[in-house]
Amino acid sequence: MLNWTMSAVYGLQPKEVWWAASDLGWVVGHSYICYGPLLHGNTTVLYEGKPVGTPDAGAFFRVLAEHGVAALFAAPTAIRAIRQQDPEATLGKQYSLTKFRTLFVAGERCDVDTLEWCKKIFKVPVLDHWWQTETGSAITASCVGLGNSLTPPPGQTGRLVPGYNVMILDDNKQPVKANTLGNIVVKLPLAPGAFLGLWRNEALYKELYFEKFPGYYDTMDAGFMDEDGYVYVMSRVDDVINVAGHRISAGAIEEAVLSHKAVADCAVVGHEDSLKGHVPLALCVLRNDVNTEEESLKEEIVQRVRENIGPVAAFRKVLLVKQIPKTRSGKIPRSALSSLVNGKPYQISPTIEDPAAFQHVEDALKKKLK
Repeated sequence: MLNWTMSAVYGLQPKEVWWAASDLGWVVGHSYICYGPLLHGNTTVLYEGKPVGTPDAGAFFRVLAEHGVAALFAAPTAIRAIRQQDPEATLGKQYSLTKFRTLFVAGERCDVDTLEWCKKIFKVPVLDHWWQTETGSAITASCVGLGNSLTPPPGQTGRLVPGYNVMILDDNKQPVKANTLGNIVVKLPLAPGAFLGLWRNEALYKELYFEKFPGYYDTMDAGFMDEDGYVYVMSRVDDVINVAGHRISAGAIEEAVLSHKAVADCAVVGHEDSLKGHVPLALCVLRNDVNTEEESLKEEIVQRVRENIGPVAAFRKVLLVKQIPKTRSGKIPRSALSSLVNGKPYQISPTIEDPAAFQHVEDALKKKLK
């Protein structure tokens, strides 16, 4: 399965150089630093370091140039980090990327603004795709080797990869119309290569993934499918914020916030509210070159969400921080962040890149949300 995806999904030929910018301890590392490329006859880059600070925001460009990488697989967080430190990629532009052909992003939702920045800076197709640890490879993608479009609509994560039958169901297990937010599920059986169980816990395997929607694998992601079969993954089901009875995707709000030119990174969580139940709170990291006055900037961000999502989001809370807690693979620990902003006990996972980021957010909250 992994051997097949190297050509079918990623469009690589044997002997070309491939780089999955992840850790061997994550599923991406197993599948696409180690097994996939080596089975397919590709040189694979194993990189230990951040996209910035090792030594600077040109690190990824240097690796691409020095090793003649044909295709890169990275998390959107890595791209946002580069953009925050070096908005015009001045450091990166000194490197010649003559062999670089395609940039693939995955691991979290990639907002349209980051996607467009990538296209402008790298000057190659930038393709988002969606998969999970449990599946071991992509569920939806723009399959380069199968002749899929290299310019799909912005915001999507591709069409179904062969072997996967994805459907969008409401909470009553009924299919929803195109472009309607719902639960993303996969009709059984799963494709070859997907997980067959949980280690020494068959009961939890059945309960967690297959009981809520009988006959389907529950991805626990929320999103929608358009009329052309493109899937849009908006957030984890648990990250859909219920605002006065309206289900608002955290991912959709983040995308609206990130469309503001001053914002480099963003995480949205539900903040408990006595009237509406929950209201969205945005933690925002600004780009290094921003000089706008803080209060006016917050007003602009709030207005941007109002224009894109509507007043129903009841979005008014913006907290400027220097860093958002992330795992090493770029995921936002939303459950822990939600507990933190609501004054509840939280646990810091050992996979967090910089545990001090939680204390930084906590200190910022104490100052600004009194």
